[in-house]
Amino acid sequence: MKVLQVSTTAQLGGAGIAAYRLNTGLRSLGVDSWMLVNKKKQPDAHVISPGNNIDKALAQFAPYVERIPGRLSRQQLDRVSPSWCPGRLLSRITAESPDIINLHWINDGFMRIETLPKIQRPVVWTLHDMWAFCGGEHYVGKSTRYIEGYSADNHSSSEAGPDINRWIWRRKKKSWSRISDMVIATPSKWLAECARQSDLFKYLRVEVMPNGVDHERFQSMDHVVARRILGLPEDKKLVLFVEGSWNIDRRKGFHLLTEALEKLEQVITPEEYQLVVLGKSFGKNTFAMKTHYLGKLNDEISMALVYAAADVFVAPSIEENLANTVLESLSCGTPVVAFDIGGMPDMIAHEKNGFLAPGFDTEAMARGIKWVVEDVSRWKDLSDQARATVVRSFTLQQSASRYKELYLDILQARSKH
Repeated sequence: MKVLQVSTTAQLGGAGIAAYRLNTGLRSLGVDSWMLVNKKKQPDAHVISPGNNIDKALAQFAPYVERIPGRLSRQQLDRVSPSWCPGRLLSRITAESPDIINLHWINDGFMRIETLPKIQRPVVWTLHDMWAFCGGEHYVGKSTRYIEGYSADNHSSSEAGPDINRWIWRRKKKSWSRISDMVIATPSKWLAECARQSDLFKYLRVEVMPNGVDHERFQSMDHVVARRILGLPEDKKLVLFVEGSWNIDRRKGFHLLTEALEKLEQVITPEEYQLVVLGKSFGKNTFAMKTHYLGKLNDEISMALVYAAADVFVAPSIEENLANTVLESLSCGTPVVAFDIGGMPDMIAHEKNGFLAPGFDTEAMARGIKWVVEDVSRWKDLSDQARATVVRSFTLQQSASRYKELYLDILQARSKH
């Protein structure tokens, strides 16, 4: 059985990292799994990137071509993908002769909408956001158009200009309506329910397939040792968060985290707490708590050290599937505080391995951060349960085994017809 993981990127971005980990896990189980990508961060013999000048040029310029429809519209389209750019993905897939294809995040001009029905192989599509069953949005907020269908009647009056989401959705509806040889896999229960309700995928098989994390690489270690290696204080309560694209992506909830930290400072002694920020090398110190900016770390060993050094990890997203960062933190024995949304409750058991604040109650989030770290004995129990959660349900081997079983089930069912 040869499996081809098709993803815009490998080792880059949440979806690209999850897809790469799955490929690695499958190969460790003896599955002949490969990745086909447009971009990868590091060399890997089992990750196939563009090999000729034409494919390299397409990979470089397609993301810019993708943005043209958005620039012709007056809507706010920061997170909209039209997937209209012609490409050579189909020929690249055909050249590898896989038995089964696992699609992942395929935007930025990697796969045209009209290409999907031309793939003459059984397909598993792992959804890393909502784009596959929506218009062009990756997350929709309170909109229910993906359930009702995108019509002129339910076009929001707040969106000026042409209804580009309707145009994208109608292309999907036309191209994908006859596809039956496809299974939808979602890392979270929340996203699975959204897919089952959607007009595009309500007739397809939908399976919940959680992401996995290398629990031997992301593991708990002594607080003091981790902090000494990183040069962090040994006698402070360290609050960790990741600041990547938060300044431009409101969905990540950085504005809510700011509110929560302001409220936290009102009920604690700020000198006892310090902030640790991953993904940024500098920033304005707007809090009484001292802030350590660690920059962007490119290797998982360093990231595991940071998680292990922290007392609590805060993930304030407004919409989220199954965040790799949450699994990584739990695997390192660091409890997580988040809003009770999306895939967060799949990973975080309230007051067992972390704290779930009602969305989007920043006062409750502040209370949760304090509750997690203020009692040493309770923190130790939370830490043990955090690690146990990953070992029990979210290891890389468990994730890969689930996918291997799904592939075999699909191929066996196909062979009977």
